[in-house]
Amino acid sequence: MALAQVAAPAAAPAEVQTGGTLVVASLQKPRHLNPAVQSGIATAVPGAQIFATPLRFGADFTPQPYLAESWSFSEDQKVLTLKLRQGAVFHDGQPITAEDVKYSMDVVKANHPFNSMLAPVSSVEATDPQTVTITMSQPHPAILLALSSALMPVLPKHVFDDGTDIKASSHNNLPVGSGPFRVTEFEPGQHIMLEKFDKFFLPGKPYLDRIVIKQYKDANSAGLALEAGEVQLYPYLDSTRLVQRLEKKSNMTVTDQGYAGIGAMNWLAFNTKHPALSDVRVRQAISYALDRNFVTKALHGGLSKPAYEPVVSSSPFYTDAVEKYDFDLDKAKALLAEAGYGEGGKPLALSIDYLPENEEQQHAVAEYVKAQLAKVGIKVSVRASPDFPTWAQRVSNHDFDMTMDQVFNWGDPVIGVNRTYVCDNIKPGVVWSNTQSYCNPEVDKLLASAAVEPDLAKRKEQYAQAFAQITRVAPIYFVNEAPYFTAYSDVVQNPPVSIWGPMGPMDEVWLKK
Repeated sequence: MALAQVAAPAAAPAEVQTGGTLVVASLQKPRHLNPAVQSGIATAVPGAQIFATPLRFGADFTPQPYLAESWSFSEDQKVLTLKLRQGAVFHDGQPITAEDVKYSMDVVKANHPFNSMLAPVSSVEATDPQTVTITMSQPHPAILLALSSALMPVLPKHVFDDGTDIKASSHNNLPVGSGPFRVTEFEPGQHIMLEKFDKFFLPGKPYLDRIVIKQYKDANSAGLALEAGEVQLYPYLDSTRLVQRLEKKSNMTVTDQGYAGIGAMNWLAFNTKHPALSDVRVRQAISYALDRNFVTKALHGGLSKPAYEPVVSSSPFYTDAVEKYDFDLDKAKALLAEAGYGEGGKPLALSIDYLPENEEQQHAVAEYVKAQLAKVGIKVSVRASPDFPTWAQRVSNHDFDMTMDQVFNWGDPVIGVNRTYVCDNIKPGVVWSNTQSYCNPEVDKLLASAAVEPDLAKRKEQYAQAFAQITRVAPIYFVNEAPYFTAYSDVVQNPPVSIWGPMGPMDEVWLKK
């Protein structure tokens, strides 16, 4: 199937038609709207509209000015200086200053699950009201990416710094922000209403009057709403059957652009503290019992690709030199027998969780895992969660045996990969951290070194060594690279197709009347 190639540049001012309401379909159910303390699509999409970030990115990995109009590094690459725009204000009219950026970076470093993202940052100073000085213990190759959309919202210190725990702050539900849209209504499980901020620091933007993020129970209902004209934009579409249906509509475009920054993949994660799953032979046996090619071809219609290691194949750090666990039932049975399970051994019963509202990419694969493991003598029960918060609570508190997760690379391993494997990121209550409880001090050293190594070739080698060690003991079975698409009606102009896609600001999106 041929997918549309969408140009990223903004329309010329004379072409833009301002006003109107963009309705965005979402299957995500955010608990709150503060991406400084939460990762993931659910919070990041509205968060990128509510909060500005120091930098932004376009269609490639070249940083662009946003709240910071310029930046510079010291000669040793250990000091980054940001110069903020003059006259920028928060939604309550208070000026955005360097103190707010310093406060926001401190909040993210202390509370965000991606603890490796700012690990080299030793201090952040507000040198003057418009200057932020970031001092790092070592060069940080991903620092500019970490200061961009979905990762570094600039919060108003005068609102959030009130002495309460920011993770439980009441301000997270209807936050005062710094971005192109202000939130006026948040009904969890139903919709998020975002209104144009008339004093946004980029003159003439945003083009839209409002954005409504409308939440649907499943992909099919969201797709029907798009076809009926109730919705104009449906991002993070991963139902291959729906993609094939919508691509045939003459008044619609379907594109796979806008997801380069996230590097999405599905995997089967093991709780390595489980009595049976603590045995590497059991994890390896399960890995050999599963067939990625069946998943990608039969279950996903050929629109996804097999995954083998912690990064996707489009990453510059992809190695293709890891233990892949190609499908082999005989090997699986032999390893289980060696571990004392299977035929003639102890019975083994496990449960598997999966992300809700993700039928094709998660639930269907979970049911496939159940059927496959029955062939090697493992009884699996599939445990459904009624909603994302329930799933997240179970997984983040390590209340699971196996779980189907969908995770992102987030552009650079230091942001989205290290977090899953480093020992000090085993944090109960934090989803998409090291919920597998995997810990290897040697891997910690490799990841820590790669996180601050300025030489790209050396970084690649360090990650290659780490990935080889991780896959050898299989805390995770990598299933497939998740296929993401955006479908939108022909009234939508300048759709969000930067590297961050819908997790970036939609200040340049407009509607043709």
